[in-house]
Amino acid sequence: MTIRHLRIFVAVVKEGKMGIAAKSLFISQPSVSQAIKEIEDYYGIKLFERLSKKLYITENGQLLFQYAQHILQSFDEMEVNLNHLGEKVNLRIGATITAGTYMLEPMITTFEEQNPQVKIKVTVNNTYILQEMLLNSQLDVGIIEGEVNASDLVKQSVCQDPLVVAVGKKHPLYGQKSLPITALQGHHLICREEGSGIRSLFRRHLEEHQVMMEVKWECTNTEAIKAAAIAGQGIAVFSARTIEQEVKKEILHIIELEGISLSRQICVVSHKDKFLSKQLMSFLDCLRANGLKA
Repeated sequence: MTIRHLRIFVAVVKEGKMGIAAKSLFISQPSVSQAIKEIEDYYGIKLFERLSKKLYITENGQLLFQYAQHILQSFDEMEVNLNHLGEKVNLRIGATITAGTYMLEPMITTFEEQNPQVKIKVTVNNTYILQEMLLNSQLDVGIIEGEVNASDLVKQSVCQDPLVVAVGKKHPLYGQKSLPITALQGHHLICREEGSGIRSLFRRHLEEHQVMMEVKWECTNTEAIKAAAIAGQGIAVFSARTIEQEVKKEILHIIELEGISLSRQICVVSHKDKFLSKQLMSFLDCLRANGLKA
């Protein structure tokens, strides 16, 4: 079993056909077929089902694919670090919307000033997308608000992120200091897209209390949610730190939900098999030292 075998296998999985994988690797199709057969013989497993001239990866193949991606990434990182000592090293950091928009930038700036040899690429997206990217070795680490369910990911809490329910001046509930969650029954909800941690958390509270709210606005952008809430289009749930200025100006009003504490953890998340390079360890140390502050 060699790195070459793993590269060929990963290419076949990604391309879906041996012929296309062969072209992408600039080798012959028989060489690809032989490499796949050698892996299957070596482990005594079947990697693909071949039905109607199409390849369908097996459960065993999926397991190998997960390991192979991380092995290849670690190998490539080693090659870069040893062959290009002194050159910039890339770190791929993922962040969910609140962390990426309102909290991460000062810490990234501090880290880059202290580590000029490291180049950071940041991807901001929702919890579900970042989990998939971490599982597929497309990110080195994620800063995630909300739940992480994948068993192959490990997380470490770095801080709490308080959440609040808020409405604009045109909303009939504006001015209410506190209400039971049942008082939200029948009102319109302005929320993030499916896959968002904040949406999943609030929906569980609604379901637990059998409260029905119709989703009127669904946005991937926090500023768009703010605008809709300010216009009185419905009730929205925010990270408290994202609407501090709007609350001070009294264009948004926070309503406390009686007996309910809305809060979520912000965690550093990585794959359990991820090799922690010196540069990545330095980034994590900087994160712990500086925290995520608004």
